[in-house]
Amino acid sequence: MSGSGAIERALERVLEGFAAGQKAALARAVSIIEDQREGHERLAATIHPKLGRARRLGLTGPPGAGKSTLTTLLAEAYLAAGMKVGVVAVDPTSPFTGGALLGDRVRMERVALHPNVFIRSMATRGSLGGLASMTREVCDVLDAFGMDRILVETVGVGQSELDIARLADTSAVILVPESGDAIQTLKAGVMEIADCFVVNKADRPGADRLRNDIEVMLGLRGGGGPAPDAHHGIDLKAVNPKRQAREAAARDDDRWTPPVLRTIGATGEGMPEFIAALDRHFAYLERSGTLQSRRRERLRDRVRDVVEHRIHRRLWRDEGIQQWVEAQLPALERGEVTPFTVAEALLARSVAAGTFTGSPT
Repeated sequence: MSGSGAIERALERVLEGFAAGQKAALARAVSIIEDQREGHERLAATIHPKLGRARRLGLTGPPGAGKSTLTTLLAEAYLAAGMKVGVVAVDPTSPFTGGALLGDRVRMERVALHPNVFIRSMATRGSLGGLASMTREVCDVLDAFGMDRILVETVGVGQSELDIARLADTSAVILVPESGDAIQTLKAGVMEIADCFVVNKADRPGADRLRNDIEVMLGLRGGGGPAPDAHHGIDLKAVNPKRQAREAAARDDDRWTPPVLRTIGATGEGMPEFIAALDRHFAYLERSGTLQSRRRERLRDRVRDVVEHRIHRRLWRDEGIQQWVEAQLPALERGEVTPFTVAEALLARSVAAGTFTGSPT
């Protein structure tokens, strides 16, 4: 009882410091949420009514694309404008050691000590989607604390990194001329997740070609121009999908076409255009009603995640269920039943026994 009371008092101190804007309390709150320590549900419930103020910006791309540099430049610009900035930098976990470098605070040393910035490095810990499992919840804590911008930096581009689009209001895909064949990159699902493309290190050979290839793909995806000839396909010279994509990206209409920007992180070239594009996209989200639908979908995803996590925990912490599954293994080995029939029987048994109701053990 005394241990529980001590935890409760510690949580109260965290909540009081959090409400007072103390960064030390913010750091403790993030740790409680990330590690799901005792009291994390109460903390999440307390901050939930305060969510929705911050803009969440996701930056993803292959290793070496300069995401940390661009994130630092964005943070500097927002801090110079008097904003509070939260940075969540996700590094992949080593499959061999289970660790991650988590060196983002070092790479972002120019802003790390600013009083209005908070940087949190997280490891994926085996989570799919390019994000740590609690990234969304950590962003909620930063949002409730009063951050104006939350920058989420993650590594990887492809079908397994699409979660960044579910978390962020605006997703920017950072590429470099060395990213590889542009067409193969675009086939990896990038077209669907990007609200903005950034070709960084644009002073290197191949940058213009990469940018042009992306714009051609965007123009073709937009469906503009005449229909393709049945025998000869599309006459790219006549249609000029690249020009169509650039013109569409420059318009403020009811359909968003991702702009393809060029930056040089080492000098800051192109950053004003990048920031302006992020602002234009957010204005589009508000104007079109897409912002509300995206954030509602984020809440729906969160409910699903909590349900799946609790069902998983309640099932596999139940000793009776463990014993029942063990008893089915001989029949599975003999081929008398299949994993599907055992799973269906387990679900029916758990529902009848009330495993999915009440508090988890």
